[in-house]
Amino acid sequence: MFTGLIEAEGIITRTERAGTGIRIEVYAPEFGRDMAIGDSIAVDGACLTVVKFIRGAFIADVSEETARMTTIGSFTQSKKVNLERAMRLSDRLGGHIVTGHIDGVGSLVMRHPAGNSTIYQFQAPPELMEYVVPKGSIAVDGISLTVADTRDDGFACAVIPHTEQSTTLKDKPTGGSVNLEVDMMAKYVQRFVALYMGAEDETPIAGRRGLGDLLREFSDGR
Repeated sequence: MFTGLIEAEGIITRTERAGTGIRIEVYAPEFGRDMAIGDSIAVDGACLTVVKFIRGAFIADVSEETARMTTIGSFTQSKKVNLERAMRLSDRLGGHIVTGHIDGVGSLVMRHPAGNSTIYQFQAPPELMEYVVPKGSIAVDGISLTVADTRDDGFACAVIPHTEQSTTLKDKPTGGSVNLEVDMMAKYVQRFVALYMGAEDETPIAGRRGLGDLLREFSDGR
């Protein structure tokens, strides 16, 4: 489990094929000096396992599915990434509960200043928008953000200067891809409603009927 509060930025120094997946090397000399092999690290929001340390960097293996379902499959040398170690049970939960299991990939549509913050507008797959609500939480590249507004095809977040400057958001180009993880509680509500309605719930999130569809069926008595 993670909190979505980014601890450091790292730099991808190497990527290579490893069987059907890939292996990445992340240079972050000041990050997690107490890390050990086998520890879980969120890299741009995706939970990976440390398999080796070398010259101020750590190495992690990425499965074929993770590479396909996240932006990690397109990582190139010199790319900056957000890093967070798994939370301890004694830690403060300053963000929200983040599992590191990416639900889909979206993109940055635009950013513009608004008072003492910056509004970031993101595109998201329609099947994920069923789980996104104003004032709710969402993880974008592993960053815990509060949703300010929603549309059918995306959402907006107001990002404070500290979050912007201490993460990769400031470097994200318009149109750049982002990993998205919706609030875990919303997914549990969807599952409970689906089971109550007698619906099968074994398909990936992208193939399910949306929470809104299930609630409409429930209200209609179907």
